[in-house]
Amino acid sequence: MDKPGTFHHVPAPGNGLADAMTAAKLLKLIRQGESETLEFKESFNEEAIESVAAFSNTKGGIVLIGVSDAGRVKGVQLGLEALRDWANRIAQKSSINPQIAAVKIKDASVVVIEVPESAAKPVPCRGRYFKRVDRSNRQMSDSDLTRAVLDKVGSTWDELPESRAGFDDFDPLRLDWFRKACNEKGRRTISDQKATPRTLEKLGLIKSGRPLRAALLLFAKEPQRWFPSAMLKIGRFRSETLIVDDREVGGTIFDQVDAAMAYFRERLQTRFEFHGAPARDVIWEYPLDALREAVTNAVCHRDYLDVSQTQIRWHDNRLVIMNPGGLIPPLTPAELTREHSSKPRNRKIAEMLYYAGWIEKWGGGTLAIIRDCGKADLPEPQFEEKGGGLWLTLRPKAEIPSAQRTPQATPQATPQATPQAAPHATPQVKRLLKAALEPKSRGDLQKRLALKDRVHFLKSILEPLLAAKWIEMTFPEKPNSPRQRYRTTSAGKKVLKK
Repeated sequence: MDKPGTFHHVPAPGNGLADAMTAAKLLKLIRQGESETLEFKESFNEEAIESVAAFSNTKGGIVLIGVSDAGRVKGVQLGLEALRDWANRIAQKSSINPQIAAVKIKDASVVVIEVPESAAKPVPCRGRYFKRVDRSNRQMSDSDLTRAVLDKVGSTWDELPESRAGFDDFDPLRLDWFRKACNEKGRRTISDQKATPRTLEKLGLIKSGRPLRAALLLFAKEPQRWFPSAMLKIGRFRSETLIVDDREVGGTIFDQVDAAMAYFRERLQTRFEFHGAPARDVIWEYPLDALREAVTNAVCHRDYLDVSQTQIRWHDNRLVIMNPGGLIPPLTPAELTREHSSKPRNRKIAEMLYYAGWIEKWGGGTLAIIRDCGKADLPEPQFEEKGGGLWLTLRPKAEIPSAQRTPQATPQATPQATPQAAPHATPQVKRLLKAALEPKSRGDLQKRLALKDRVHFLKSILEPLLAAKWIEMTFPEKPNSPRQRYRTTSAGKKVLKK
């Protein structure tokens, strides 16, 4: 009889965990319970082979045969060729050759099957594909398979050409703005005097005569025409279930970041630190630089195959930015808090944002967020992977004294008493100014910008332009008139000429 802790194994290349397993190590492993990388099976069956394939298609893992779901060691009966037969069955049905070892715990034998993450994903099992999610195996969706194939060929989703689109679908104002931003930043010189298909070719945004998906998300007139879920959703929560402001923001990636920052500027609390009259610093509830970096990172690195939207959930005691799609292995949330390498999920999008100066260097965004929050004396941001996405949680400083606080606007509240800064002459703003050279209704202007959220359009775009006197009402004495139209002023025309 074998002594406790001894094992037999099927020879396989390399020395894996199964080869070094002892009874003590195995018992310690069992006490951890089932997880994303550990599965218990009372017997070797088809489900056990599915678990092997699922681990291979995810992060790798260990299957223990002879252990109940509750973690009780029951053992299995093994013949002389049992382990070799099991290895052959796994190879026949999944083309996987894992390490297999039998470990003795008292009088019971537990088989350890160690499965490495495959470098050739997706790996099929009986004609189907499985992945590991938490403590269960799930059949891979079409999106999962697409991700795996793209990773296998060394490509990213945003580098694929979109056959349904042409150059007429692009916004020349946005491309012209981008050209100027690149030249000013000095990271990518673009000599064209105006946007042409050649501009996209120079940037590597056209393949086989068709624009890449990255180009559409960055420069199209209506990106959501092709990618309906490529939007930003913002919610102001008074409790876990009470939402007092809920909106969706469309447009390009640039438009979404600008809209989010306009939302924050309108609604975040502020206080003032005086350095002798009249000098003062405005201290925001959350540092704007950190918020801009966080939102930019989210729309840059999100998984656009996921039908979820990028979400901003603003609670009284925290602000959470949820990015569909977890981190790309081997990166972990803990590594985001220190210097780390970067493997952009959307390489072309990240490249264009870098050229425009919207991101500084790949892998440095999370450190910038942590640094800005530290300067503002806020708690360190928290990064988590859950629900299939990456969650960034920011928490405010102690409550701002009411005597130093500016009013916080809500859709039902009156505007802030503090003066608002002039709006930025973004391509989105310029499109509106150009459209309003001839008087247009609110609905017509909103449609020109391809924005679905009426409240967002009014609060973030139309009202600031009215306040800056870049546009004006045709019936100012009757602001709610059904015949009301808006037109570009002489000041707005000067903005267009710049």
